[in-house]
Amino acid sequence: MRKENKNLFIAGLILGLGLVGAIDGIVFHQLLQWHHMILSPNIKLEIFTDGLFTALFSAKLLWGGMKIFQDARKNELGTSWKIFAGGIFIGGGAFNLVEGIVDHHILQVHRVRPLAENPFFYDLAFLAIGLLLVIIGFMIKRMEKEA
Repeated sequence: MRKENKNLFIAGLILGLGLVGAIDGIVFHQLLQWHHMILSPNIKLEIFTDGLFTALFSAKLLWGGMKIFQDARKNELGTSWKIFAGGIFIGGGAFNLVEGIVDHHILQVHRVRPLAENPFFYDLAFLAIGLLLVIIGFMIKRMEKEA
């Protein structure tokens, strides 16, 4: 892969991590209020950790945007929407897979929907969506090679 396309792919990957983090934080933490970053009887701790999570995915969005800007200024940024979109999907899926495996299963700091009748189903669905996003991302990225 040419350096310009690699830079574009990495920027998409970073933005995908931040974008799906933002969707997770906005939808599951704020709108649906299914969970917080850390489940605790202390609501202030839950809100504080959600704030740290928001800061982290916001930083990723800024980082991805800055990478695009810096690479474009150096004329080292590719132009393929397929490589860029593939990176976004792969980054977003990677977010779900890593966050789901680490936070839901290994550390068990929260579940996707802990008060559901079957919370494990929601955790598995979260992982399945992550895997689906990664597969879609690789399929989109692969379309560039065939073109």
